[in-house]
Amino acid sequence: MAAAETDRDAPSALCSEFLNFSAKDTAAKWLQVSNLPKEVYQHLACYVPKIYCLGPNLNPQNEDLLAQLLLQGPLEWYLCGEEPSVGLSKLEQNNQPSQLCGHVFKVGEPTYSCRECAADPTCVLCMQCFLGSVHKEHRYRMTTSGGGGFCDCGDTEAWKKGPYCQKHEPNISDSSQKDPLANLSAEMIARTYNVFSIILKYAVDMLTWDKEDELPEGLEPPARGDMYYCMLFNDEVHTYEQVIYTLQKAVNCTQKEAVSFATTVDRDGRKSVRFGDFQFCEQAKSVIVRNTSRQTKPLRVQVMHSSVVAHQCFALKALNWLGQTIRYSADALRRILCQVGLQRGPEGENSSLVDKLMLCDSKMWKGARNVYHQLFMSSLLMDPKYKKLFAIQFARNYERLQSDYVKDDHDREFSVTDLSVQMFTVPSLARMLITDENLMTTIIRTFVDHLRHRDLQGRFQFERYTAQQAFKFRRVQSLIGDLKYVLISRPTEWTDQLREKYLEGFDAFLELLKCMQGMDPVVRQVGQHIEMEPEWEAAFTLQMKLTHIISMMQEWCASDERVLIEAYKKSLSALTHCHSGFTDGEQPITLSMCGHSVDTIRYCVSQEKVSIHLPVSRLLAGLHALLSKIEVAYRFPEQLPLSELSPPMLIEHPLRCLVLCAQVHAGMWRRNGFSLVNQIYYYHNVKCRVEMFDKDLIMLQAGASMMDPNHFLMIMLSRFELYHIFSSADCRKRYSRENANKDVVQQNNTLIEEMLHLIIMIVGERYTAGVGQVEITDEIRREIVHQLCIRPMAHSELVKALPENENKETGMERVIDSVALFKKPGVTGRGLYKLRPECAKMFNLYFHHYSRADQSKAEEAQRKIKRQNGEDSVLPPPVLPRFCPLFASLVNILQCDVLLGILGAVLQWAMEPSGGHWSESMLQRVLHLIGMGLVEEQQHLISSAEDYNDTNFNFTLKISRPGEAPANTASILALLETLQNAPHLEVHKDMIRWILKTVAYIKTTRECTASSPPSDSSGHSQEETVRDKEKAERKRKAEMARLRREKIMAQMSEMQRHFINENKELFQQSLEDLDPSTSSTLEHSPSSCDSALVCVGPRRWRAGGSDRRQVVTCILCQEEQEIRSDGKAMVLAAFVQRSTVMSKNRKRPPHNPDKYDPLFMHPDLSFGTHTGSCGHIMHSHCWQRYFEAVQAKEQRRQQRLRVHTSYDVENGEFLCPLCECLSNTVIPLLPLTKTCCSSEQPDLSQWLNITSHQMKALISAHRKSKASSAEAADETDGVNDCPPPDGFRLDHTPKNPYSSTIKEMLTTFGTATYKVGLKVHPNEQDPRVPIMCWGSCAYTIQSIERLLVDEEKPLFGSLPCRQDDCLSSLTRFGSACWTVSSHTTVQNHFIRLLAALVPDPRVENSPCILDVDMFHLLVSLVLSHPAVLCLDSSGLSADAAQLHFLHLITVAHVVQILLTSLPEEVRMEQETGGAEREEEESVCLLYNTLRSLLGRGLREVSSGWHLWLCVKAGILPYLRAAALFFHYLNGAPAPPELHALGAGEWEALCGYLCLPSNLLQLYFNNLDIMEPLLHGWCSHPALQALQSSVTLIRFPRESNHLIDLPGDYSALINQASSFTCPKSGGDKSRVPTLCLVCGAMLCSQSYCCQTELEGEDVGACTAHTFTCGAGVGIFLRVRESQVLFLAGKTKGCFYAPPYLDDYGETDQGLRRGNPLHLCHERYRKIQKLWRQHSITEEIGHAQEANQTLVGIDWQHL
Repeated sequence: MAAAETDRDAPSALCSEFLNFSAKDTAAKWLQVSNLPKEVYQHLACYVPKIYCLGPNLNPQNEDLLAQLLLQGPLEWYLCGEEPSVGLSKLEQNNQPSQLCGHVFKVGEPTYSCRECAADPTCVLCMQCFLGSVHKEHRYRMTTSGGGGFCDCGDTEAWKKGPYCQKHEPNISDSSQKDPLANLSAEMIARTYNVFSIILKYAVDMLTWDKEDELPEGLEPPARGDMYYCMLFNDEVHTYEQVIYTLQKAVNCTQKEAVSFATTVDRDGRKSVRFGDFQFCEQAKSVIVRNTSRQTKPLRVQVMHSSVVAHQCFALKALNWLGQTIRYSADALRRILCQVGLQRGPEGENSSLVDKLMLCDSKMWKGARNVYHQLFMSSLLMDPKYKKLFAIQFARNYERLQSDYVKDDHDREFSVTDLSVQMFTVPSLARMLITDENLMTTIIRTFVDHLRHRDLQGRFQFERYTAQQAFKFRRVQSLIGDLKYVLISRPTEWTDQLREKYLEGFDAFLELLKCMQGMDPVVRQVGQHIEMEPEWEAAFTLQMKLTHIISMMQEWCASDERVLIEAYKKSLSALTHCHSGFTDGEQPITLSMCGHSVDTIRYCVSQEKVSIHLPVSRLLAGLHALLSKIEVAYRFPEQLPLSELSPPMLIEHPLRCLVLCAQVHAGMWRRNGFSLVNQIYYYHNVKCRVEMFDKDLIMLQAGASMMDPNHFLMIMLSRFELYHIFSSADCRKRYSRENANKDVVQQNNTLIEEMLHLIIMIVGERYTAGVGQVEITDEIRREIVHQLCIRPMAHSELVKALPENENKETGMERVIDSVALFKKPGVTGRGLYKLRPECAKMFNLYFHHYSRADQSKAEEAQRKIKRQNGEDSVLPPPVLPRFCPLFASLVNILQCDVLLGILGAVLQWAMEPSGGHWSESMLQRVLHLIGMGLVEEQQHLISSAEDYNDTNFNFTLKISRPGEAPANTASILALLETLQNAPHLEVHKDMIRWILKTVAYIKTTRECTASSPPSDSSGHSQEETVRDKEKAERKRKAEMARLRREKIMAQMSEMQRHFINENKELFQQSLEDLDPSTSSTLEHSPSSCDSALVCVGPRRWRAGGSDRRQVVTCILCQEEQEIRSDGKAMVLAAFVQRSTVMSKNRKRPPHNPDKYDPLFMHPDLSFGTHTGSCGHIMHSHCWQRYFEAVQAKEQRRQQRLRVHTSYDVENGEFLCPLCECLSNTVIPLLPLTKTCCSSEQPDLSQWLNITSHQMKALISAHRKSKASSAEAADETDGVNDCPPPDGFRLDHTPKNPYSSTIKEMLTTFGTATYKVGLKVHPNEQDPRVPIMCWGSCAYTIQSIERLLVDEEKPLFGSLPCRQDDCLSSLTRFGSACWTVSSHTTVQNHFIRLLAALVPDPRVENSPCILDVDMFHLLVSLVLSHPAVLCLDSSGLSADAAQLHFLHLITVAHVVQILLTSLPEEVRMEQETGGAEREEEESVCLLYNTLRSLLGRGLREVSSGWHLWLCVKAGILPYLRAAALFFHYLNGAPAPPELHALGAGEWEALCGYLCLPSNLLQLYFNNLDIMEPLLHGWCSHPALQALQSSVTLIRFPRESNHLIDLPGDYSALINQASSFTCPKSGGDKSRVPTLCLVCGAMLCSQSYCCQTELEGEDVGACTAHTFTCGAGVGIFLRVRESQVLFLAGKTKGCFYAPPYLDDYGETDQGLRRGNPLHLCHERYRKIQKLWRQHSITEEIGHAQEANQTLVGIDWQHL
C-alpha cells in the first residue's frame, strides 16, 4: 500500500524538477564535456525511470510529452546547435528528394506489380506511385500486403521499363553526383555522428539486454526503486483462448481485461500483466507457467525490474526518433546513421551494432523487432552503397540467422531473415553475393544440413516425423524461397568467376537432389492391405517447393553454353553414381522377338522397390533437351560425353516409374492404400508434372532416340511384364485361347492399353522445345487447345490447368486470342473462352496431360461437334511438328518390327468378338498408332517432294507385308480390310475407313511421284471421287435421321396432350383463381351503375357471386377447398421480419419494446415490419401437423447432436414444405367481404358530424366502464353522459362471422407479427397486436410500391403471383383482424387515429400532422373502422367511410407536402396552358392560407406552377399505395392505363380512387369543414415551432440505395488499409468490413470489437445489423472481396461480390490479383435482393444448399 501512496505524491515533486529543466542548457553542457557518452548515459539513467513505467498502467500521452521534453529535446538541440524546429526545417529545405519511394506497407494495403515490366513478382508499387506510373495501362496484378515490404518505385533494377512514377522522376539538371554530406558543416557532421552512435548503441544494448534485474554499465539509476513487472511474451504456439483463460486464473482479471491483454501481447509481442514487488509478480509468473506447460512448452514470462522495462520502452522510442530524424535530410543524416550502424567495433568480426541486432533477432520480442526492421528499411536498404554492405554482412551470417529462425517460433514476417527478399531479388546484389560470398552454395548447404534424417543410402527419410520436426521442416522451406530470389533473374553476361561459383552451387544442388533420388520407395503389397499409410506428403512438399528452382537452374544453364556442357557432365556423373548404388543384384537376361534380341536385366516393378522421386534423371533430361535446342550437340560433339551414355541406364528408372503408374491404373497396387494413389495423382498434377512426368517422358524419348527401336520396345515390354504375351511365336492365336484368371486378363488388358498409350506419347509428344522444332508459345497454345476441347472454360480454370513459372505467369495471355474466343458473362456466371473452330484439327485424343476423365469428355465433345457440323466423326491423329535432329530417329519406332508385331497381334485378337482378351480402347490405340504412321509418312512425302530425296520412312509398305513368323499370317492392311465389315466393331468403323482411304491416297501419291514428278492431280481426283460418294452417303443418312427425329417429336407431343387431358384439374389450378382481380379483369361489365372502374366509395366496383368464389388446393394433402368465412381455414406460408429498408433516419435509437406505442408511424419510416410469402397454400390443420412434426424432429436432433439447421424452430421458423422457402408464420386466406350499399349516403360534413357524435358517446362509455371498474365514479373528471346518436348501439356485440379455425389462424398471424415487429414475447391480448398488423400491411404495400418505381414497372399486372397473393391476403387479413381483438381496444385505437386528423379536445397527446405517415394512417383508419361501424345500425356503409377517410387524409398529405417539401430555390416560371391553371391558383390560395396561419415559418412562393408540381410529385407514391391497398381490399380490377407505364397515370389513379384530378377541390369544395381542420392542424404546438432546426422528411421520399462503391476495387482496399480498429488504439484491423447499407467500416471477426447484445458476445457486424438493418445486414469483406449477408445471430452466408476482373470472374479471397472493377448489374442485383427483403430468404437457400455454412459462428463476424 505504501508504494501506491508514494506513487501518488511523486508526481508533484517531479513536476517542479521537470518545469525547471532546460533542454538548451543541457545540450550546451554536453558540448563542453570530454566524455559525451558517459554524460548522456547519466542523463538517461536519471530521467528515463522517472518518466516511464511508474505504475501498472502505462500512460503513453503523458510519457511521450515528457520524453520529448526531457530526453529528445536535449538530443535535438545538441544535434542542430540551435532551436530544433529551426535547425531541422533548414535540413529539410536542403534535402534532395529521394528517387526511391521506400514507402513501407501497412498490413492489408494494396500493392501493385506490373506483369509486363517487373523484374520479378516481388517488385511492387504503392498505390500513389502506381497511379502516377506507366504501369496502370499495362497488365498488372493487385494484392494486399502482409505488411513489412516497401515500394520499389525509383529502383531501376526492379523494373524492365518505367521505373519512376511522376513524383519520383529524377531531376535532369540536378547534379546529384556530389556528396550529400557536403551540405552540412563539419561540426554538424561530428555532432550528428556522436549523437547517433550513442543513441544507437544505447538502444542496441537495451534491446539485446537479457538480465532482468540489473542495467548496463553507466545506466544504474541514482535511486533504485523495488517495483517489478510480470511481463508476458507472445509465442505462436498457444491460442488466444488458452492465454485468456490462463490470465484470468493468474492475475484474477475479468474476461474483458484478459482479452485486452491477449490482444496487446499478440500485437506488440509482450505486455506487463502485473505490477508490484518481486514476490507479487513471481507468484503470477508461476501460475502462468504451471497452467501452460501441460501440452506444450510454457508461455514465456519474466519478472523484470521497472527500470529495465523503462529503458527498454525508451530504447524503442529512441529507434523511432532516429528513424524520424533521418527523414529530415534523407541522404546526409541517413548516411551517417548507416556508417554508425555498420562500423566495426573493437571485437572485429560481427561486432557492428547492426550485426548485434541481427544476431539477437530471435531473442527479442515482436514489437522490438518491428521497430528495428523498420529502421533498417528506412536507412540501410534505402542507400545503395550501404545496402550492399549490409547484404554482405547478411550473407556472411546467413547460416546463423537461419538456424535462429528455425528454432524460433514467430512467423517469418517478424524475423530479420524476411529482409532477404529486399536484397536477394536485386540482380546486381545477388550476382555479387554469389561470386564473392558464395551465397548459392551457402543457402543449399544450410538447407541440406537442416534435413538430417537419412536412410542407409543417404536419401532423405521423412517417415516418423515428430510434430517438432514437422514444424521445423515447414520453417526450413523458407530457405528455398531465398534460393528462388537469388536465381529469379538470369544473368545476361557471364564472368569466369560467376561460372565457377554457379557450378559450385550446382554441385551442391546435385548433392541435394541425390538425397532425393529414390526417396520414399514403395513395394507392392500382396495378400493383405498395408497397415499404416506411409508418410508421403513431406517428400512431395519438397518436390513442389523445388520445382521452380530446378526449372530456373536449367534456364541459368541454358543462358551459357560452357555452363550447360559442364552442368550436363556433372548431372550425368551424378546419375551414374546413383545407379551404381542401385544394382540390387539384378540378373542379366536376353530377350528376343520378331528376329531381334537384346540384353537387359530382370526386374519386376510389381515385386521390387520402386520410387517416384527421380530428380537427378529428370534434371539430366531437361539439360538434354536444352543441348538439343541450342544445338551444342552438333557443333561441339567432342565436348559432350554422348558416347559414354548408356541409353538403357537412362531409361531404366523413368520407365519403372511410368510402369508403376500403369500398374496402379490396372488396380495391381490396391492394397498399398491411398498414399500411393495420391503420389501418382501429384506426379501427373499440373503443379509437379513439369519436373516429374514430362521429364520422364523426355528421358524415354532421349534414350529411345539413341537405341535400336526394336530393342527399346522389347525392354519396355519386359518392364510392363507383357513380354511373355507378345513374344511367343503364335501369340496371336495362343493368348486369346488361354483360360487365365479373369482378373489377370483384365490387368493385362489395361497394361497393354497403357503401354500403347506410352508409345503414342513417346512418338507423338514433340511440343517441348528441343525435342520438336517448336517455340515455347506453341507448347502453351497446344495446352490451351486441349483444355478447351473438353469444354469452354473460364480464364481462372485455364490458368489453373497450365503450369506456372517462378513468376506466377503461365504465358497464356500471349497466345490465348489466337486459339480462343471470349464470351462475356451475364448477371451470373463468368466469362468463358471457347475454342476457335479452326484449331480443332490440332486435337489429339491421346494428349499426354489428359486424365482418363478428361480424355473421355474431350472425345465426346469433339465427336459431337463434328456430327453437328455434318462431318465424319472420326478423330484422326493430328499433323505433328518435326523432331529436332537429336531426336529424329524416334519416328522409326512406328515402322519397327516389334511394334508391327504388337499391332498385328491386337488386330488378330480383335477378329473374335467374344474373346474378352482384348478391349475396345486397346484397339482404338492400335488404330491411332497406325494413323500416326500414315500421317508421318504423308509429311515425309510432302517434304521429300520438296527435297527430291526419297525418304526411308515407308509405313504403308511395312503394313502391307504379311507377317513372317507362323507361315504368312495376314498383313496389317489385310486384317484392317477384314475388320472393316466386322459387325462387332461398329464404333471403330469410321477410323478403319479413314485409315484405308489414307493408305490408298498415299499409294497413288507414291506411284505418281515415281512415274511423273510433282504433278499429283491424279491423287486428288481419286480422293475427290471418294469424297463425292461420301457426301451422297452422308446426305442420305442425314435425311433418314431427320425423318426419325420428326416421328419421335410427333409421338412425344401426342403423349403430352394425353397427359394434360388426364390431369386437367392440375393445370387449371394455377394461382389465378386466388386473385379475382386478374381472372375477372374486364370480362364482366361492372354490376354497379357507374361503368368507370372505381375501387373505393359507394360507387365502387362490386364482385358478383361467381367472382367471389375462390377454390384452392392444399400443397400438403392435395385436397381442393373453397375459401369461405365459415369453412376450413386455408393459410399461406409467410415470413415476417423487421425492416429498415425504407428508413430515412438510421440514427434513431431502437425503441424500448415494452413501452413503445406503435400507433402512429413517423414519416421517416425508421423501423417497419415487412411480410413476405412464397405463395404456397395449405389447410391450417395440415400446416399445424407439419409444424408439429418439424418441432418434434428438432427436439430429437438436439438430443442426438448439436448441428444447427438453417431455420430456428424455437422462433417459430420452418421451411415451406414445397419450395423450402424460410417462413415463420402463416396468413389465413379470407373471402372478399360482402357489402350492401344503400344509395343515400351522407356527404363529408354530415358524415363527420355523425362520426364525432359517435366518438363522443364511445369515449364517455369507455370512461364510464373504466370508472365503474375502478369503483370510483368521481364526477369531477367531467364525464358528461353523451347520449349515443340514433341507431348507434353501444352495448351491441357483433357476431363473429368466422369459423373457429379461421379465428385461430387470425390470432396466430397477428401474434407472430406483433412478436417479430416489436421483438417481444407473444401475447395475443396485447392491445398493440392489431396495430402491428395494420402497420405491416401498410409497410409492405409501401415497399412494393417503391420496388415497382425503382424497377420502372407499371403499378398493376407486373407483380409476381407470390407477392400478389401475399398482398391480397395481408389486406383482407387486416380488415378481419379486429374480430379477434378486444373491440374496445380497437375502438380506442380508432378514436386516437381519428383525433390526429380531426383534432378532438378529449384525446390527449395527438401527434402533429408532420409526425404521421399518412398512408399508415389511412390503412389503420380503414382497417379499424369496422369495429366502430358494427355498432351502427342506421345504414351507414363502410364504403362511404373509406372514401371520406381517403379524402381527409389526402388533404392532410397535401398540407404536409406544402409544409415540408418545397425546394430551396425556385426555377424559372414555365407557362402552362390553361390546362392546370385552376390547380395552380387553388394551390397558391391554400399555401397562402397556411402562411397566414403559421406566420414567418414559411417562405413566400409566388409560382403556382411550381407548388402544384411539388404537390403532384410528393403525393404520387401515396396515391399509388392507396390504389394498391383498395384494389386488394375491395377486389376492384384496375383500369388498363395502370397496367402500363405511360402518361395517363395521374388521371387514371385519381379516377380509380374516386378523387378529383385537381386534389385541391377536396379542400375548397368543403371549406366549411376543412378550414377549422386546417386551423386545428396548424395550432399544434410542434408546428408552431416549425422554424426550429429539426430536419423534416421531404416528399416524395427517395428510394434508399446501397452505398456507391468505387469503380476500381483497389480504392476500397486502400480505404480499408488506413482503417484502424476503433477499440484497440490505432491497431490495424485484420478483417475490415464495409456495411453496404450505410457505409460504415467495421472491424469484424476479432476479439477487440466484440460487444454484448442480448446477453451474448457478438462481433462488430452482427452488432451493427441490429442498429442499422433491424437484424439484417449486407457487408463487403474488403480483404476477401466477399459479400456477407447476415440475418439475426445465427444466419449468414457469403455471396458473390459485385466486382469482376476483365475476364468476367469474381476473385473471392483476392487470390488471383487481377484488377477488379465494379459490375453495376451485379450490384443492382444485390440491391434488388435488399429492397425486396429477400436477404433472409437468400441466406436460407444458401444454408440449405451448403451445410458447411450452417456450422459457422456468424454472430462472431
